Amino acid sequence: MSRCIGVRREDENLLEHRVALTPEQVQVLVQEHGIPVRIQPSEQRAIPEQRYAQAGASIEEDLSPCPVVFGLKEIPTEDLAPDKVYIFFSHTIKGQSYNMGMLRRILDLNCTLIDYETITDEDGRRLIFFGRHAGLAGMIDALWALGGRLRWEGVPNPFETIQRALKYPDLPAAKAHIAEAGKIIAGGGLPRVLTPLIFGFAGYGHVSRGAQEILELLPFQEIDPSEIPDIAAGQEHFTDIIYKTVFKEEHLVEPVDAGNDFELQDYYQHPEKYRSVFSHYLPHLTVLMNCIYWDRRYPRLVTTEDVHRLFAGSSQPRLRVIGDISCDVEGAIQCTVRATHSNKPIYVYEPATGETPDGWEGRGPVILAVSNLPTELPRDASRDFGRILLPYVPKIVSADYSVDFEDCRLPAEIKRAVIVYRGRLTPKYEYLGEYLQKEAHL
Repeated sequence: MSRCIGVRREDENLLEHRVALTPEQVQVLVQEHGIPVRIQPSEQRAIPEQRYAQAGASIEEDLSPCPVVFGLKEIPTEDLAPDKVYIFFSHTIKGQSYNMGMLRRILDLNCTLIDYETITDEDGRRLIFFGRHAGLAGMIDALWALGGRLRWEGVPNPFETIQRALKYPDLPAAKAHIAEAGKIIAGGGLPRVLTPLIFGFAGYGHVSRGAQEILELLPFQEIDPSEIPDIAAGQEHFTDIIYKTVFKEEHLVEPVDAGNDFELQDYYQHPEKYRSVFSHYLPHLTVLMNCIYWDRRYPRLVTTEDVHRLFAGSSQPRLRVIGDISCDVEGAIQCTVRATHSNKPIYVYEPATGETPDGWEGRGPVILAVSNLPTELPRDASRDFGRILLPYVPKIVSADYSVDFEDCRLPAEIKRAVIVYRGRLTPKYEYLGEYLQKEAHL
């Protein structure tokens, strides 16, 4: 089997500027491992092709000589070729109907599919991800959205000079600018009408930590969720500090049976035994950042009824922005009724009508629900992603794909991520056959 690898252009949408491997990482593959690399040309990639050529890659439209092809987003079915090993985010493991045709084509072409999302350690923790950069970009954009909303309301504020993440040349530039806003706040620059200014983070994983990394450039005090009502009701509201609180599972839900205590593993295994209590906190938050994994077995974090109730009165509630980084449509945040892209990142959810006009003008909360946030920091995100991916590349290339799946010598972390092997669903993912059948009968 040839050792050549291909890196395809990203064409799922015109706003995707990331790449799986940077020139520096390609140079390691070429010079230290002797692996030829072909790069498909792309005008929208954040890193110029010339840098790849200088790193030793060849710039080629044709990737057919490469048995292993790396990408990021879904590959159009017409671009799939027989007998290839493809590595990308396939978005198929939940049986997503919009990608079942692509999965069927991979099976029909006798291909192998490795999905970054399912590359995990033995405890199921993801190893290769963009979560931190989703959090970083999401928090930058949420601060921008807050500044714009308040400016529209006629409230001068220290956030109104902050730009969207994609407007900065790189992450250090964004951080430096936000730190300047922090100096204004530290000097008493928060309008009294905004205080106490409380940012809530639902979740504590990679996404949440990325978002918190940005907020912590501002003067802040971390508080426990249990302290929120007292701080909101207190007489002393400071204009030189932001309050940050992180919600864990035990803050979000309670047992339906009042006689039971919250138990984390019980909640994971039997979420139907729990109900959401997050509406108790919602009136006190100015910005909510949703960073949790959610599926329909779990109670919602914020329902449309919660929002209707909050905005039913005549006065303006504190809540201005919901940064739904997780971006599950009608999921944990039910008023995330549609995802957005970086060209139009926000809309207002109007509780009275359910309408969602783009922008920040309106009575309801601003919803930030960008589905491709990491691409707003494309160079930083690509560099960090490729750094984690790089050690696995030679092992993926050197594996023997002519033998049975059990004998192919892939590392265990990668083997757990093989959804299709030589045109057949692997045992772990055989359940997807049911989704493929359903899709075939639609």
